[in-house]
Formats: sequence, C-alpha cells, structure tokens
Amino acid sequence: MEKIVINGGVPLRGEVQIGGAKNAVLALLSATILAKDTCRIQNIPNISDVSIMLHILHQLGADVRRLGADTVEINTKYFNSGVVPHELTKHFRASYYLLGALFGRFGHARVAMPGGCDFGVRPIDQHIRGFEMLGASVAFEENAVIALQSEQPMGNLIYLDVVSVGATINIILAAARARGVTIIENAAKEPHVVDLANFLNSMGADVRGAGTDVIKIHGVKELHGCEYATIPDQIEAGTFMTAAAATGGRVLVRGVIPKHMESISNKLIECGAEVLEFDDSILVAAPKRLQRCKIKTMPHPGFPTDMQPQFGALLSAAEGTSILSEGIFDNRFRYMDQLVRMGAQIKVDGKVAVLEGVPFLKGAQVKAYDLRAGAAMVIAGLMAQGTTEVESIEYIDRGYEDIVAKLQGLGADIRRRETYARGEQEIAG
Repeated sequence: MEKIVINGGVPLRGEVQIGGAKNAVLALLSATILAKDTCRIQNIPNISDVSIMLHILHQLGADVRRLGADTVEINTKYFNSGVVPHELTKHFRASYYLLGALFGRFGHARVAMPGGCDFGVRPIDQHIRGFEMLGASVAFEENAVIALQSEQPMGNLIYLDVVSVGATINIILAAARARGVTIIENAAKEPHVVDLANFLNSMGADVRGAGTDVIKIHGVKELHGCEYATIPDQIEAGTFMTAAAATGGRVLVRGVIPKHMESISNKLIECGAEVLEFDDSILVAAPKRLQRCKIKTMPHPGFPTDMQPQFGALLSAAEGTSILSEGIFDNRFRYMDQLVRMGAQIKVDGKVAVLEGVPFLKGAQVKAYDLRAGAAMVIAGLMAQGTTEVESIEYIDRGYEDIVAKLQGLGADIRRRETYARGEQEIAG
C-alpha cells in the first residue's frame, strides 16, 4: 500500500508544466473506435485512467502503440464489438463512453456499468434517453451490463433535462455516424466537449456548435484516422494554482489555456491572490493568508465541481467565513471530515459547507476518498504545520501524472512511501 507523506508549511515556488486533459483524452480514446483507421494522439497524460482505457481498447482488438512519453497510436480497423466486462469498467467512470462509441460504429454495444469515484449518485438516465432517441433499444442484463441494439442509428432532436457532460459526449459519439442530423439542446459546454468535437471533425465528422448549448451533428458514413493533440488539463492546472495560493507561494503554471481557467482565476483573485495571465501560462502569487469567499459549483463556464475540494482545503485556513455550495453532485463533501482531523472548523448541511477559517491546519493521517478529494488532502498537507500522511492515493494516480515529482520541483517536502508489514520504504521519484 502506498501513501504520500508531506512535511508542510513550505511555500511553493517555481514553474510547473501541465499535461493533457484527463477528461478530454478518455473521450478521444473512445472516439478512435469510430474510425476503423489509425489515430495518433499527442499530449496524453500518463495516468492510471488512461492506462485502463488503452488496455480495454487492446482487449477489444485495437492495435495500441506508445510512441514516446505522451503520444499513443491506435488502429481500430480490426476492432471487435465484444462485451466490455465489469472487470474492465469498474475502475473509472468514463468507461461509459464505450457505449456511445461502440453503438456509433456497430449499431450495438454491451458494456458493464461504470465505476470510478464514489461521491454520490450519478445516474446515466440522460445517456440512456439519448441512445433511445437515436433508435436504440436498451436492455439491462445480468452483472449490470447495458445492452444497446439498433438496425440503423438515426439522427433526432434530443433535449437534455439537465446539463450533463457525460451524456453530451456519449450522444455525440453515437450520432457521429448515424443517418441524418442530430441536435442536442441544453448541451454541456465544457472545454473537453469542444475538444472531442474538434477531434471528430479532424476524422471527417461534421459536429457544429460545440461550446454552446446547442450542438448539431450531421452523421457521416465513414470516419478516417488523424493526428491530434489533447488540450491542457484545466483541473490539473487549477490544482497547482490553488496549491500555490494556499501555501503563500509564487508559481508559474505552464502549458495552459488561460480562457479555460477564468472561473478558477477569478476566485483566487477574490481570495486575495495575484493572478497574471500570459499566452499559454498563468502566474499565481499569494500572501501568507488568503481571504474568505463564496463558491457555488456550476456547469461550464461556472466554477467546476472538480475544483471544489481543492478550494475547500484552501478556504479552511482563509481569514473569515467561507461558503461552498455544491451544485452538481450529491455527497461531494465527504472529504471535509478529513480536514476537520487537521483542525479545520467546518459545518456541512446537505450541499452547503460553511468553513470558519482557522489560523493554520495541523498535520494528520488522512484518506483520499476520491480523485479530487485526494488532491485536496495533498494541498491541505502542503499548508499544514507538521507531517501529513495521505492514504488511498490510487485515486490521485487516476488523474494526476507525477504529482509528487512536480510538487518536489516546486520545493515541497513531499514523497511517496510504500508500507509493508514490517515497515516502510520510500519510493524514488
């Protein structure tokens, strides 16, 4: 069992390079199924979710080759339409994109229900309704397998009852090769939705309006391979920006799209940090103690739910009373009890958390309940006086490439340790 050990109280200083977007690349990898050709994707992060998706594609017949540290070549010409079992899907949520991609290519799909982080009920009813509107008959089989079947997927007008990134992406995948025109109303506008549309268009698809709440897909008969680079990871960038501010540091975050970061940058400025934007980088500098603020998570371009836990850590030691409102998911405040273990004063009522800022956090043994909660625990450990040990770090590895090494490069006293029955051993790097 591995854990991250942090000796806190050191302001982060220096430069950090951001990798490709986890939330985008998983959709892009699924989309290669539609091509029956070779796609070369650059700027792919080396994270466990990507490794699992590549393994699934290989198991289903794709020729998968790594070309260097951040480039993958995938040929899906001889891809088969077999079942994707629970053993392969249980580890991460984005496995449901295989439903849309397989249905879009073969007109049928059988995929086990997805797994991933557990922070409340995240129904896929909008996905299912979208598939049905495209002509799919949907069945739920043994071992939580979802089966889709259609003689010929047909375009349709689909209105999403709630803004859903996953459903928007899945419907785009399913409709790219469907007959006729599909219109998605009340579509998600996140940067990774736009990235998927751009990737598909590079493959010969006709997807228009991505980034707005109405997306129109003109189905095409065939798609071809392409070469494409994934957008930078908005959430990884936001995590390092928040860590810099929370520790009173000064960090240049490189390889970002500043426009994607506006909701995060604005809240850091509201808390008292200095945020300077350049062409493809952002400088964050902050005083020793930040100020309170109010945050409500919302669909893009609002404040992202995947940044809420990181700001929860930051605000736990900000001066004054801060309020966090979670507008997307249920039960995403589970990590708050871990901050309380570190001396935070927090009251949670449903989807609202009230944080009375304390002068400082104290090091403790804490647990990562999910991916972004794990990032919050790391930030809390960097802020705290004393030593913090973060357990269940396999969640963190799902979405952050070399987070320990990157933080070490910013001056943090942080390391990975492997725990054995008879003691511990530090892991190099």
